[in-house]
Amino acid sequence: MPLQNRVTPFSELVADPARGLVYGNRGCLHDSVGRIRRHHNGRRWIACRLTFRGWHRAPLLQPGRFTELFFLDEATAFAAGHRPCALCRRDDYVRFGAIWVELHGGEAGADAIDARLHAERRDGPGQRRHPAPFEELPDGAFVVLDDQPWLVHGWSLLRWTAAGYADRAPRPLRGQATVITPPSLLVVLASGWHSAVPLLHQTAQLHGDQGRS
Repeated sequence: MPLQNRVTPFSELVADPARGLVYGNRGCLHDSVGRIRRHHNGRRWIACRLTFRGWHRAPLLQPGRFTELFFLDEATAFAAGHRPCALCRRDDYVRFGAIWVELHGGEAGADAIDARLHAERRDGPGQRRHPAPFEELPDGAFVVLDDQPWLVHGWSLLRWTAAGYADRAPRPLRGQATVITPPSLLVVLASGWHSAVPLLHQTAQLHGDQGRS
């Protein structure tokens, strides 16, 4: 029985046997027997390397410990509102912080970043959505079409599944998109973001096009 610890671009926790490429947490979300009881616990939502310093993460969902979460890739983690970990991804975190300071002036440090991201990713009990022109969205952003999450990839949109990207649709050249990825993280993606974890699952290359020139 797969654990309910795979995260969708909608920031929902689902049970799926497919393996993700990015690890993370948002506090302790499970009870003493491993059942998910809350969506998040606090504002510190991070995305991590799958392996670091030989640390062994087993068994998962131990009582009183943080809930181990898994994402298809970093684009999925960004859509869900997670930022790079300052420990296992120190270089990524420093680069992320530099982009953040340029975007938000003197605002710096994990607490300030997490507070702003929390406001951008949550709308009461649900996920906040943001309107933006399709033509302005960077690769790696997520939008909603027909209640499904779709990845912006070049001139295409790719439908997200827990096992990888599936259907391909042409990216609209005009009009407003309903965007999942928080605005501050769109700016990070637009910077040409590359990091120590995979931005896109390998299936994006199988279904995508050659990108924009």
